[in-house]
Amino acid sequence: MRRETNNDRQQRLFVTGLLISAVVGALIGLLWPMWFPADSACETTIPDASFSVPTLAMGGTQLPGEEGAAMKICCLTFDDGPSKYTPQVLAALEKCDAKATFFVTAQDANQDYLSYLTDIEAAGHQIALHSASHSYSRIYSSTENFWLDIKALRATLANYIDVDAIHWLRFPGGSTNTVSHRYGGRQIMQQLKAQAEQKGYAWIDWNVCAEDATASHPNAAQILRNVQNDAKDQPICVVLMHDTNATHETVKALPDILEWFAAKGYRFFTVQQMAE
Repeated sequence: MRRETNNDRQQRLFVTGLLISAVVGALIGLLWPMWFPADSACETTIPDASFSVPTLAMGGTQLPGEEGAAMKICCLTFDDGPSKYTPQVLAALEKCDAKATFFVTAQDANQDYLSYLTDIEAAGHQIALHSASHSYSRIYSSTENFWLDIKALRATLANYIDVDAIHWLRFPGGSTNTVSHRYGGRQIMQQLKAQAEQKGYAWIDWNVCAEDATASHPNAAQILRNVQNDAKDQPICVVLMHDTNATHETVKALPDILEWFAAKGYRFFTVQQMAE
């Protein structure tokens, strides 16, 4: 039997290394979607400042009877609810006499809390559409599937509130998200925005993000700082927050967020009120 030379040993180790690398690479390829699923993309990137309200620019809005005074507007918006924390959110808003807009979903996590929709409505807040499933791969696979998802959401909400009175929606990920491209192509968001207007829906993004639904799980103090940093001196702030079973820190931060905006001279409106 021929003895293994140094060259043979080096070649064997090299081939073994290649095989190990290939196996590891394959395993990572299989496990990566499980570790970081595409549908878990967070709504944290601030979209462009395009609001689907033709009469509203991103600047001061004149109040009737207040000539020369530009109104500072804050629209607090909560995505993905209702949740077990919805009553606490409503209590904080009531304490400051602030109205907000809830972009709701009908995921499994929402099912036990859908009755809170009537409480949201009774308190004078706005309820708007977000998604039934919030599954990016499903809703953005085609425009048809997106509207089927909205239809399913409306059917669920109809058990609690008057869905015919709802004319606003927010696209999961925002109107400029790029996650949708991998499922429905690069033009799908443009198509959906055009179709939304044809169907009589107005849509809105956000320009202030609490980043309260990120993987870093920020505490209440950080959530407040995130809002303050984005808001700065903007005369109109549409604030994205979340109302889920995992965003309890948002509930803790909310009283301070309300106090900060009020101290800066902002007045709180729903999205619908802002557009009127």
